[in-house]
Amino acid sequence: MARKSKSNLSELYLEENKDQIYENALAEIQSFELPLGTTLRSVYDDQPNAHQKFMEKLDACIRNHDREIEKMCNFHHQGFVDAITELLKVRADAEKLKVQVTDTNRRLQDAGKEVIAQTEEIIRCRVQQRNITTVVEKLQLCLPVLEMYSKLKEQMSVKRYYSALKTMEQLENLYLPRVSQYRFCQIMIENLPKLREEIKEISMSDLKDFLESIRKHSDRIGETAMKQAQQQKTFSTALQKQNNVNYGRNMHLGRNRILESKNELTLKRTFEDEDEHEEEVLTAQDLVDFSPVYRCLHIYSVLGDGEVFENYYRKQRRKQARLVLQPQSSMHETVEGYRRYFSQIVGFFVVEDHILHVTQGLVTRTYTDELWNMALSKIIAVLRTHSSYCSDPDLVLELKNLIVVFADTLQGYGFPVNRLFDLLFEIRDQYNETLLKKWSGLFRDIFEADNYSPIPVANEEEYRIVISKFPFQDPELDKSFPKKLPMSQSVPQIYMQVKEFIYASLKFSESLHRSSTEIDDMLRKSTNLLLTRTLSSCLQNLIKKPHIGLTELVQIIINTTHLEQACKYLEDFISNITNISQLTVHTARLYGLSTFKDARHAAEGEIYTKLNQKIDEFIQIADYDWTMSESDGRASGYLMDLINFLRSTFQVFTHLPHNNNDHAAMSGKVAQTACMSACQHLSMSLMQMLLDSELKQISMGAIQQFNLDVIQCELFASSEPVPGFQGDTLQLAFIDLRQLLDLFMVWDWSTYLADYGQATSKYLRVNPSTALTLLEKVHRGMKDSSKKNNIFAQFRKNDRDKQKLIETVVKQLRSLVNGMSQHT
Repeated sequence: MARKSKSNLSELYLEENKDQIYENALAEIQSFELPLGTTLRSVYDDQPNAHQKFMEKLDACIRNHDREIEKMCNFHHQGFVDAITELLKVRADAEKLKVQVTDTNRRLQDAGKEVIAQTEEIIRCRVQQRNITTVVEKLQLCLPVLEMYSKLKEQMSVKRYYSALKTMEQLENLYLPRVSQYRFCQIMIENLPKLREEIKEISMSDLKDFLESIRKHSDRIGETAMKQAQQQKTFSTALQKQNNVNYGRNMHLGRNRILESKNELTLKRTFEDEDEHEEEVLTAQDLVDFSPVYRCLHIYSVLGDGEVFENYYRKQRRKQARLVLQPQSSMHETVEGYRRYFSQIVGFFVVEDHILHVTQGLVTRTYTDELWNMALSKIIAVLRTHSSYCSDPDLVLELKNLIVVFADTLQGYGFPVNRLFDLLFEIRDQYNETLLKKWSGLFRDIFEADNYSPIPVANEEEYRIVISKFPFQDPELDKSFPKKLPMSQSVPQIYMQVKEFIYASLKFSESLHRSSTEIDDMLRKSTNLLLTRTLSSCLQNLIKKPHIGLTELVQIIINTTHLEQACKYLEDFISNITNISQLTVHTARLYGLSTFKDARHAAEGEIYTKLNQKIDEFIQIADYDWTMSESDGRASGYLMDLINFLRSTFQVFTHLPHNNNDHAAMSGKVAQTACMSACQHLSMSLMQMLLDSELKQISMGAIQQFNLDVIQCELFASSEPVPGFQGDTLQLAFIDLRQLLDLFMVWDWSTYLADYGQATSKYLRVNPSTALTLLEKVHRGMKDSSKKNNIFAQFRKNDRDKQKLIETVVKQLRSLVNGMSQHT
């Protein structure tokens, strides 16, 4: 029961809660609070029949509101009726008012038509005015654009491309953005890149014309720069000579002048005429218009292609450099070829130096140094090749002067030129070689023209002329005239030519920036080459010439002696030129002494050789009858002719003019040596004639005839053909022949064999082999003679004894010869 009551209470409680929930939901719906989804969901979520109960609650609520509305309408109904009544009363008045308003409106419309028309006209005018104002404003924006574009076109037409680019830049950055909405602006914007490309093409074309122009004018620019440098150097040299104290300062000022001239790009060119007009100064712009390269550089820089332009310019200039550095094949033939070559190179680098200083970045110092190093290597190679073809020393000297001016000019522009001066030392050696060849020809001509006789001097004036050319000094020389000087005409001429050679060699050493000591050393070395090689060779060739006789050879010996004595004067001459004392430690000495001594020795040897050759010629015409039974009783004709020749020859030696004791001693010594040599050679030739292997037999009559000839030789030797021999010195040349002939003439074989090997032997100079050879020939001659004279000669007792004796002597001589060979 209790449990049931609890259940009823719970249900009652739930019903009350549900009623409260519905009341809250209705209150929310009436308040129009949104969203209602949550409220409606709370109604439907509780019980399955909750919807029906809620609808019942909702209907009950609606009925309550309807009752309240009805009560309100009932309360206000009478007022509503009264209002309707009043409204009906006003209706008639409203109709009247409407008519009046309509009439008034009509009359007002009629009256306002003119006002409306005027108002519309005013409105139209105001619109036009506003449009005009707008157009003016827009035109004010567009006119600067059009003016700038017109200015751009004008600048393009007058080729002011850099200004045109600046105008384009203003158009793009300042003017066109303000009116970019207009079509003509779009056309302008599309045309501007085309105009830029056109400007680039035109400026590049101008640059190409500029490059062609400087290629054509490089030689003229270089020639002007080289002349200016040469004039500056001449001016500095004059200052140096005028005031040695301020030498350093003047050279510094000269250097500054060169640098100032370079920076101002003033290339002075001198035009000298008969009236000696002032020098005309040309600038680089007078020769070449540099504006295209400036303009092109600025244009490409503005367009942002500066690096492209720099690369193109440098590439083209490198190509031009290679063309400039390529010489003509015939350049070495004339100095003008070298001058044109150097002028083009100088002009090229003067232009590069100008571009370097007036532009920023187009040409750098590193680039010019690299280009110069490349060019310098090529120049040196070209000069080495072409200078080697030069055989004219004057051309080589002019080439040297051009190289010096070339180097000084480029050095003034800051380019290193030490390698060029090193090259000049190589060319100096070649120059010396060409000088040596030239002077070799001069020496040959002098020797060919010389008469090889003492110089005749008729009076003191002629004497002074000779000594002005050659330092001849002889205190013992008689001052009376006429007379003869010991040397021949070639001596002063050779001496003068050696001095001329020194002057010529000095010309090359000038302007090489070398000290006086180095120049002195170079002069002495080149002079030594002239003496020891060229002059020595010419003397040797002269001595060997077949037309030079004995008298000429003796004169050559005298000439070389005087030239040798003149060497000290040549050393003084070089010292005076270079102002270097001979006492300096490093001063070289001239080697003329050995040169002339060697020439004298060669001449002496040639004298001996020619005498011997002449003796051989006489010996060759000898015609002995080796089978004669008896001698002719007189000497052979060929031998007498030979002795007469020798006698006359040595008389020439003896009668040569001697102006002092030295000359006399020298000639006497040469004559003595020649005489001794001739006698010895004659003795040897006669001995060889006896011992000739083709001569098989000799009769005793031939021996006797031969003995007569030898006696004449001994008589000649004893007649003292040349004074100065002591005792029988000259006769000893024939001692071998004399003892051999005595041995056969006396037939003293027992004495010879008995005394052989003893110092006191009568036949000490007779060699057993020589005696054996001659004895065998005599033995064969005797046999042949006996056969011809008497067929029964072999039965004569004396002949048989003589034959046996000869055979015995032959055996003993052979034993002596064999013993000598075994001992050897």
